[in-house]
Amino acid sequence: MTKLSVNINKIALIRNSRGANYPDLVKVALDCEEFGAQGITVHPRPDERHVKYADIPVLKEVVTTEFNIEGYPSEDFLEMVIKNKPHQCTLVPDLPGALTSDNGWDTITHAVFLKDVVRRLQDAGIRVSLFIDSVADRLYAAKETGAERIEFYTGPYAHDFGTDKAKAIAPFSEAAAICQKLDLGINAGHDLNLDNLKYFKQHVPGLLEVSIGHAVVCDALYYGLKNTIQMYLHQLD
Repeated sequence: MTKLSVNINKIALIRNSRGANYPDLVKVALDCEEFGAQGITVHPRPDERHVKYADIPVLKEVVTTEFNIEGYPSEDFLEMVIKNKPHQCTLVPDLPGALTSDNGWDTITHAVFLKDVVRRLQDAGIRVSLFIDSVADRLYAAKETGAERIEFYTGPYAHDFGTDKAKAIAPFSEAAAICQKLDLGINAGHDLNLDNLKYFKQHVPGLLEVSIGHAVVCDALYYGLKNTIQMYLHQLD
């Protein structure tokens, strides 16, 4: 079964826009779990425009499903992650001012750096996933870092899905076969939604987890949060 991890960054963005605890980020996380989500994802950025570093220990205390923290492995970020010990840390190559995560690691160029970071997190008992493009040589290099999983950056798939879905999915199906050969666990995220999620799931063997935030929040405006989560779970069934 492919797990649904709900990224609650956009909930935090709404909260931060008014300077008060409304909506209550913790309550939303707990509600997502109650409504069926099998994980909660957060991506605290350096400017804290979404989830704040202060939110992390509070969420860690109450989240009972898989807790996944995403981010660029700066020293401050790594210290925070190791202190709070989520189940999984997803490393992304975002620059500090990035609007959103829009590319995966060059695991060849950054091999030494990533090996050190992966080892440090694993020594703290944290599973590591690398945000990555569906490029064969980078997957082989990802395995060499010691990371247990990769998370496919699915932006290109979502962009091309409406034009030619078979062509859009092909690189990910091929990359998934490589991951299975390498015994790399497969996660995926970015612009997955109710239109394209089921097709992705059907054509990416071994898909363990998807992390979805923006689309879930947008759909919840129309369908409500509980119904939306159930709709996404249905696409993964």
